[in-house]
Amino acid sequence: MFHKDEFHGSDLEKIEKIYGIKKEEIVSFSANVNPLGISPLLKRTIAEEIDCISSYPDREYKRLKEVIASYCSTTPDKIIPGNGSTELIAMIIDIRRPKKAVIMGPTYSEYEREVSLSGGKSYYYQLKEKDDFRLDISGLDEFLKGDTDMLIICNPNNPTSTVIDRKALRQILDICKERDIFVMVDETYIEFVDRREETEGIPLTDYYNNLFIIRGVSKFFASPGLRLGYAVTGNHDLIREIFKRMNPWTINSLAEEAGKKMFSDTRYIKETVELIRSERKFMTDELRSLSPKLKVYEPYANFVLFRIDSETVNADTLFEACIKEKMMIRNCCTFPFLDNRYVRVCFMKHEDNMRLINCIKKHLL
Repeated sequence: MFHKDEFHGSDLEKIEKIYGIKKEEIVSFSANVNPLGISPLLKRTIAEEIDCISSYPDREYKRLKEVIASYCSTTPDKIIPGNGSTELIAMIIDIRRPKKAVIMGPTYSEYEREVSLSGGKSYYYQLKEKDDFRLDISGLDEFLKGDTDMLIICNPNNPTSTVIDRKALRQILDICKERDIFVMVDETYIEFVDRREETEGIPLTDYYNNLFIIRGVSKFFASPGLRLGYAVTGNHDLIREIFKRMNPWTINSLAEEAGKKMFSDTRYIKETVELIRSERKFMTDELRSLSPKLKVYEPYANFVLFRIDSETVNADTLFEACIKEKMMIRNCCTFPFLDNRYVRVCFMKHEDNMRLINCIKKHLL
């Protein structure tokens, strides 16, 4: 089964056409992008590097890998830069060519699409609503018995905003190692997590060669148009295979220079973490004040999932109400196992969050 989003967070042009609202006037609570915008250090200095586009980038991206490795507290030989996390997802699935991939869901639809394109079949391990979408490892253990050859995890998960901590991830990797199951973990939202040192999986690449971690700059660094991502793995045979297949100069010179700068903007990184921590608490508390008309699931990333329990309002009608006030939320009915009672919103700046909360209250109360 395929799941096509009617309105993705990047579909502002479509919204503009349908609703007659200028895209520049829309506050997107759907895109999950850092509300602070791009790194001020990058903004101040990138123009100085414009001449880099008159020459090819370093084919091996040596300096970029060093900067990313320092940011991730790992070694450059474990870093694979890519043209956005999407390229890396497609590449690892194409190389591994799983016949049976298990995907923890509800989650991002691109995983299922890439498995299908590689000739495999996807099976969802359902994160259950009765467990607040938290993982039951014993249930996963049972589900993985058989001929599974790849497990795909989004951590923190989109759209549920739940996390698997490193202790639990190690348990999963042990199960998968015994059964020769390769594990891909998409950590797109990991930098938004409080105490991320208890959650991020990169340290485990020192011990597990069946682990492949993917990250990008689209969300935390507010740079989806840059198309820069990276993967981390301790499997050096796999790394050699990837570089053998990867097109040369897959990352353009400007993106390479931008990466070197944004990962070192420690002030911006700290401000982002503090803003999201503060607004996550504010938004969660405000939404929970609307109980029993809303059920709010504990968020760990920069967005929150909630279910509407009202006879007169659902995700469709709430979307319409918000977009008319120039705010775009995400109706989650296109995710597997969810319907049009489920909504995801990301955390923006406080004044925008206040405006969204007031709009939701007006249409629910």
